[in-house]
Amino acid sequence: MDYAGKVVWITGASSGIGAALARDVARRGAHVVLSGRDETRLAEVAADCGETLILPFDVRDDDALADATAKATAWEGGVDIAFANAGVSQRSRALKTDMKVYRDIIDIDLTAQIAFSQSLIGHMAERGSGALAFISSIAGKVGVPMRTAYCAVKFGLAGYGDALRAELSQSGVSVHVIYPGSVATDVARNALVGDGSKRGSSDKVIDEGIPAPDAAKIMLDGMANGEREIIVAQGVEAGMGELRRTPEELLDQVAGMVAAGYMEKIEATE
Repeated sequence: MDYAGKVVWITGASSGIGAALARDVARRGAHVVLSGRDETRLAEVAADCGETLILPFDVRDDDALADATAKATAWEGGVDIAFANAGVSQRSRALKTDMKVYRDIIDIDLTAQIAFSQSLIGHMAERGSGALAFISSIAGKVGVPMRTAYCAVKFGLAGYGDALRAELSQSGVSVHVIYPGSVATDVARNALVGDGSKRGSSDKVIDEGIPAPDAAKIMLDGMANGEREIIVAQGVEAGMGELRRTPEELLDQVAGMVAAGYMEKIEATE
């Protein structure tokens, strides 16, 4: 995958991994579409990214998503690569977590990311090219305490991405699921606690994690190399991710089912 001249749309682009991805891919020659809720912070990222399109919106707003998609797909010839990156984490015991927190995290981290992808797959499939990247987590491979909601959505996002990859395997559109471990961002500080408020403090493991620019480089290099699963972690977290890595042979097997007409057979029975 060559990023030069491509249009890359990133959600959650105002800070952290999203901002690092934007700056890195812009240096590689891409035209960048930046989305998030904070237009001021998006503008600060855009200042480092050359030619950009800023589309601020709340990922949970379906009408705003539809409007942003129309603008993104009309800019510079259409969207070539999209990163479903927006999200919020959690730091609370299940026994002390309001159900509203589960619903909010599912809405932001899973439902909205699926909606973002669904808004683009027709556009990409019709063109016969494109790439979708979903930012899951090592917590989408291994259940981690104090993150029951977060693990649920990150496992779910990975499952959606894997199934979508198989469905699109004959279309020219690639799907990449990315599994970061601890990356030095504000993810822990912005995490929700049991009553739905922001935690307001970070974790030592996050503060000492992979710098966001380094994480972004690993992600972009992995996609450029055609990796379907990209694990971005170090130490124990890297070991967890590798232990739970999906074998390439299994991914090929599922794609082979689609090539053999699996979906058409299912549809024929409906």
